[in-house]
Amino acid sequence: MRVDVAFTPAALPPAALAGATALVIDVLRASTTMVTAVAHGCLAMLPVAEVDEARRRARSLPGALLAGERGGDPPEGFDLGNSPLEFTRERVGGRTIVFTTSNGTRALLAARPATAVGVAGFVNLTAAADWALGQGRRLVIVCAGELGSRSVEDETCAGLLVDRVLTTDPEAVVGPAALEAADAARPYAKDLARLAQDAPHARKLASHGRSPDVTACLTRDAFCLVPLYRADVDKVVPPYR
Repeated sequence: MRVDVAFTPAALPPAALAGATALVIDVLRASTTMVTAVAHGCLAMLPVAEVDEARRRARSLPGALLAGERGGDPPEGFDLGNSPLEFTRERVGGRTIVFTTSNGTRALLAARPATAVGVAGFVNLTAAADWALGQGRRLVIVCAGELGSRSVEDETCAGLLVDRVLTTDPEAVVGPAALEAADAARPYAKDLARLAQDAPHARKLASHGRSPDVTACLTRDAFCLVPLYRADVDKVVPPYR
């Protein structure tokens, strides 16, 4: 097995995903929110790149919730933002959600060429690594980053995923970026809470009163499932669908 990491979607040529398994990460907050929503019973999430497109898609789906953010806040008229704490079972259970964010949904759409695409974060780290191993293909871990730049929280998550793969499969071949991520992640392995100070985006969220979101996103293995993005139906769905 080979493991590669793309630190941003722009660093990922589409050909790199051909025949591969992809794990898409946006720790703060989109991938954490998607994992939480699926764990709490949402039927499906439709990832959309632009706000206007999201509004159009939601209008065509009676009963769908419209969720996401721009600049960290929900656009006008949205039912939910991008806080995983909003996506409770009472709010999203049995619902379809049209979802657009500044970074995470774009990264997910960029992973379309892969053979299988899973959504990962700290909250499902072990399950995500084990799922990827079970696919038996080359693995590409795609970090959403922050508006085109690299993000320490996504790279830490990617590095811990690489370490988990290597623990299970010591013979795995690790690409240069994956090795870089694994080395950088090890100081955080037993203290993810450090990222609340070390990650600029975590500090920005905290300064806007979203410290509880940061805490939730930096929680390891809160869930044991991996939402799957199915490009054929353009939806993120629970793993049993």
